[in-house]
Amino acid sequence: MTSGPNRVLDELAKLVTDAAGAAQGVRREVETALRSQSERVLNALDVVQREDFEAVRELAIKARTENSALLAKIEALEARIAKLEAASETKTAKNTASAAKSKNNS
Repeated sequence: MTSGPNRVLDELAKLVTDAAGAAQGVRREVETALRSQSERVLNALDVVQREDFEAVRELAIKARTENSALLAKIEALEARIAKLEAASETKTAKNTASAAKSKNNS
């Protein structure tokens, strides 16, 4: 049997170890309680979760990119239509001038 200062130190070490274990258990319980309470408060405030925010953010980025591409296509098609209309007007004007010239020569 151990006696004297060694026994006191052993008992003190055991007490400190037990206290540290208990403190860790209390810490885990406090963290769990705080996390639960935080989630309740955030849910009551209708705060979006990070994962949902990131998903919507990615969708918005994709939509902006697609909108930019579609806008470029629309502008290209409008330019093409304008060019075709101008060519058609020029052709109509030439035909009208040619018809008028033929009528005057008759």
